[in-house]
Amino acid sequence: MRTPPFAVGALALTALLATGCSGDAGGDGDGSASPQSPAGVQPTASPSVTAGIFMVPGESRAAITYDETAVPEGATSDVQVRAQEGATSVQFTATGLEADRDFGAHVHTRPCGEKPEDAGPHYQNEQDPAADAETPSTDPAYANPENEVWLDFTADGTGAATVSTTVPWEFREGEANSLVLHEQHTATGHGEAGTAGDRLACVSVVF
Repeated sequence: MRTPPFAVGALALTALLATGCSGDAGGDGDGSASPQSPAGVQPTASPSVTAGIFMVPGESRAAITYDETAVPEGATSDVQVRAQEGATSVQFTATGLEADRDFGAHVHTRPCGEKPEDAGPHYQNEQDPAADAETPSTDPAYANPENEVWLDFTADGTGAATVSTTVPWEFREGEANSLVLHEQHTATGHGEAGTAGDRLACVSVVF
């Protein structure tokens, strides 16, 4: 499939942004502080960047669309993750989505697969003891934007969006592996907290 011109541009922009973030650290390329850094001041950690182009199941394992109206094949995704001093920032940028549409987005436990449910439940910093694989957490004491990563957004008139959040914890290694886009913004009430409708697309990310 021919890569749309806007996708190439988005990926080039991602590379440029990643390079710029690395340079902001003030180091010599190995993450060390520059000689001019004040004593005791550590450079800002560079983010990890995962960029991809949404494709239908079977054509991609990295960025998959399950609804080509909401997330057309050829739409782009860019996920940046920065962990530092016990906190984690996650930013999601997309182009080519359905214009003027609401989306929910959450970090999930497993990588994307052929089926929307393959990504598993939401990642939780403090896990809901009453939840399991068959019964996801809907208790707002656990299903909330402080204990999970929620990135709800509305695509603009061109189908583009950028959204970010910061949580006061770091992911457990190997337990968070995808970002899933849902059909609506996330509910917060008892018995429905964390739900956001059908899964529209998925991006595999090693958090």
